[in-house]
Amino acid sequence: MEKHIPVLLNECISNLEIKADGIYVDGTLGRGGHSEKIAEKLQSGRLIAIDRDETAIREAGERLAPFGDKVKLVKANFRDIGAVLDSLSIDKVDGMLFDLGVSSPQLDDGERGFSYMADAPLDMRMDRDEAMSAWNVVNEWSEAEVGRIIRDYGEERYWRSIAERIVRARPVNTTLELVDVIKSAMPAKALREKQHPAKRTFQAIRIAVNDELGALADMLDEAMERLKPGGRLCVITFHSLEDKIVKSAVKSREDGCTCPPEFPVCVCGFRQTVRRVTKKPIVPTDEELEINPRSRSAKLRVIEKL
Repeated sequence: MEKHIPVLLNECISNLEIKADGIYVDGTLGRGGHSEKIAEKLQSGRLIAIDRDETAIREAGERLAPFGDKVKLVKANFRDIGAVLDSLSIDKVDGMLFDLGVSSPQLDDGERGFSYMADAPLDMRMDRDEAMSAWNVVNEWSEAEVGRIIRDYGEERYWRSIAERIVRARPVNTTLELVDVIKSAMPAKALREKQHPAKRTFQAIRIAVNDELGALADMLDEAMERLKPGGRLCVITFHSLEDKIVKSAVKSREDGCTCPPEFPVCVCGFRQTVRRVTKKPIVPTDEELEINPRSRSAKLRVIEKL
């Protein structure tokens, strides 16, 4: 199994406040680093470990095999967390964890097409059973749609010229072909920046291929409903778009009454249902950044059900 370092591992385990007899969900199993630490704390409890990547299920399954029936592996999209729990006759859980990053093995596997540092087919599918890949986005979507996702999901300044150049260069078949197209659309000063010039565009295409932001919003709605009172939800984000969605979802449940301030009494009936455990997100320590530089943009938000 390729090396993978779980991000903010100790902080997640500490904030989940794991009960030995509790029921927990790791909705982004990856290579099983977080799941392993959760399972170690369980006695009569149970862990439901979910991932949409068949390779992750297989490799993490080997890692988690010593825990036997304590761990249930499920291949699914985390947006379907409600259906997964219903299928297992589970109503409420004591805690959930979601790490929204692309795992190191996915980035390092040349065949997956996530990385702009190695040549590979344009794929980027988390679930390789899905029909749409990065090739379809790059070669079949309209210039307007390609530009929109690069602007909105990648927050790329040069989205217009990159989208125009991609459409003009079709067909684009590999990751390094796409990198060259992106570079050709950017001014010399942008190519000299510390960040790789293709990073934001690759992020945008990956998000679009996997509908990551839509899935995140769906998951948050269901996850906060499925927690028991006192249950904890830990979410690790890696870019501002994800973090914004998490903050918005929490705020809508944390603010409580939505009546106009001039109303003398509440008539909306809406009550606060969650609270933030920490007002600011938890970020990696200097020690973690030294060991795992890929964690540098990670933010952990912890929510508790009331």
